[in-house]
Amino acid sequence: MNSQRIVFHHAPHSRSTSTLMLLEELGAQYDMHLLNLSAGESRRPAFLKVNPMGKVPAIVHLGSLVTERTAIFSYLADLFPEAGLAPGLSDRLRGPYLRWLAFYGSCFEPAVMDRHLKHAPAPLAYCPYGDFDTVLDMVRTQLATGPWLLGERFTAADILWGNALEWTMGMGLVPREDVFESYVARLSARPAIRRAADQDAALARAQNRAAA
Repeated sequence: MNSQRIVFHHAPHSRSTSTLMLLEELGAQYDMHLLNLSAGESRRPAFLKVNPMGKVPAIVHLGSLVTERTAIFSYLADLFPEAGLAPGLSDRLRGPYLRWLAFYGSCFEPAVMDRHLKHAPAPLAYCPYGDFDTVLDMVRTQLATGPWLLGERFTAADILWGNALEWTMGMGLVPREDVFESYVARLSARPAIRRAADQDAALARAQNRAAA
């Protein structure tokens, strides 16, 4: 296999859907390795050799493995600078862009999962995200500057956050407020995002038919 091409380990209707959206938005060439989570394929030895955590997404490029969505997003967006989805090192938005990528993984998702699993958050001095309401208010306030997370500039971070807000609202973990819903709608209207969503839905249907 050509090591220059991106190998994308993906399972439909999972956290890796946002990475599929990013790859399509970037216009990247990639080879997809499809996994069926319901069949336990991500926990089998073949994939555990790729990612011992048994999680998707994961990408391999130039022979190196990249896992964790914030790392994958940062890596891919920088790999395709011509797409303009990552502010450069000398861009004043570079710091805020990295901040919001990191904030997603270190604060938003842990807060949401604690809420979903009904786990009491750790005391403030030990909790990585502080408290759920403060996390959500920070996101709400940032998006109010719109139309995108960094104002007028659309970046890879919007794909991560827009997809996350869509599924967390769908699960009832984040309230359906106009500031969140209009943001998700703007992302969903982009042709590459629609294309990725349609592809992901088709993959999920195929897996369901095969399992029937």
